[in-house]
Amino acid sequence: MKVQRVSLWLLSAMLILCSVYTRSLRRCPVSVDMRHLEESFQEIKRAIQTKDNFQNVTILSTLGALQKTKPLDVCCVTKNLLAFYVDRVFKDHQESDPQILRKISSIANSFLYMQKTLQQCQVQRQCRCSQEAINATKIIHDNYDQLEVPSAAVKSLGELNVFLAWIGKHHQETSAA
Repeated sequence: MKVQRVSLWLLSAMLILCSVYTRSLRRCPVSVDMRHLEESFQEIKRAIQTKDNFQNVTILSTLGALQKTKPLDVCCVTKNLLAFYVDRVFKDHQESDPQILRKISSIANSFLYMQKTLQQCQVQRQCRCSQEAINATKIIHDNYDQLEVPSAAVKSLGELNVFLAWIGKHHQETSAA
């Protein structure tokens, strides 16, 4: 009888610990004003998309893969796509209009802040990358590399709404977890 109680207690303790561990992996909140980001994008959207010479091509073609992202991979995919935009897209884009440049800089600064938050999660080992997550972001990099750099940057900026919607959706889900 005592053996059964001890076994039941150990099983319960293990389940609780696994549950806490799994939930902690999804708790990498991206604390940023999404409405401000979306408004900034809307203010530059038309100007950016009119420069897009490849209307039938997408960089974020892995949207299906992004939608199928497992909860434990959300942090990794978010971190990798933020790095993609900060390290490649924003740096590669050449903009002459100072108003648009200011809005892009504002978005880039918000992305840098989100990156900092996710780096803290990674240090705490709450942001692991599965091979699926790495592959999903690799496809985006490969799509970017297939276009000339200026065109790829314009295309990626024009598709920023897709990424912002994805962040908003997954941020809300992880905040509720």
